[in-house]
Amino acid sequence: MSSVIKIRKTRRRNMRNMSNSTHVSDNKNEKHSNNRSKSCKLLCYDELPDYMKDNEFILKYYRAEWSLKNAFFSLFMWHNETLNIWTHLVGFALFVGLTVVNAAHVSEAVDLFGLFRTSSSGPSTNSSHDSGNLLLDMTKLLDVNHTNPNGVHQTRHIDDGAVRWPFYIYLSGSMFCLISSSVCHLFCCHSHHLNLWLLRMDYTGIAVMIVTSFFPAMYYIFQCQPVWQITYLVGISIFGAFTIVTLLSPTLSSGRCRNFRAILFVSMGLFGVIPAIHACILNWDNPRRNLTLAYEAGMALSYLTGTVFYVSRIPERWKPGFFDLVGQSHQIFHVFVVIGALTHYGAALVFMEYRDQVKC
Repeated sequence: MSSVIKIRKTRRRNMRNMSNSTHVSDNKNEKHSNNRSKSCKLLCYDELPDYMKDNEFILKYYRAEWSLKNAFFSLFMWHNETLNIWTHLVGFALFVGLTVVNAAHVSEAVDLFGLFRTSSSGPSTNSSHDSGNLLLDMTKLLDVNHTNPNGVHQTRHIDDGAVRWPFYIYLSGSMFCLISSSVCHLFCCHSHHLNLWLLRMDYTGIAVMIVTSFFPAMYYIFQCQPVWQITYLVGISIFGAFTIVTLLSPTLSSGRCRNFRAILFVSMGLFGVIPAIHACILNWDNPRRNLTLAYEAGMALSYLTGTVFYVSRIPERWKPGFFDLVGQSHQIFHVFVVIGALTHYGAALVFMEYRDQVKC
């Protein structure tokens, strides 16, 4: 009898322990679920840590102190950085595509389906880098053997055309800038330490893009004036290095110094005014002069317009909270940066075409 009673007590004790264990487990799962939900919560401006308070006119949909995993998957969520990420991510993909098709000599893609057709040297002739002929010309430059128009098989050398490395330096600088910007906006919500380093990388990317954009123009235009070519390239490179070193300061990476950073980047761009005037004087009778000036003016206008939006914080300044997700100044700034980069790409094609045809 006593043994039966002991067995029953043991069963009751086991059942009680199992119940408590299940309750504790449920509490842990609920707590973990709440923590995970809390960690992915979008915050208002007033709830942000001080280091993330950059634009008081964007009121909601902030990410803060998110894990790297959650920050990465926020790439596919709607928050106030979504379009900042995707505008430059799409731009990066576009420049990767342009780099690949240039290397593979896909004519129509290189010319962006006719958007960057260059002017002819005469009133009725097509440029050799027009969309229909660019593939043929560039393929001939790389083919060791080909047949000339008279049907005679002959050998060509790869160095018959202008070198391409200044052009690819520009493409590389543009890609670095665009991907740095996207990564910065994606992961800047993780921690103060990572936020600071990502901002430095972002500003470095902008400086690199500005410096590398000088390479096609300065190299091809002043190829027959090597002293000026080296002077301008070294000058902008030193200016860019100074800018990067300056912006590595934590103080200058903060939101309070946005105007100073804008002035610094604009000054780098304005460095190009002197070689631009010099180039116009040297090439005043060149039939491509007006086209290249139009491209470069379009690039400058795009960058300056984007900078105005960046500094003024228009339009969210006019209606705080209305542009939290779409239409804020930084998104507009990003779009103008991509437009400016593509415009300069068109100019670089013209520079290369000219040096393919005209030697020193």
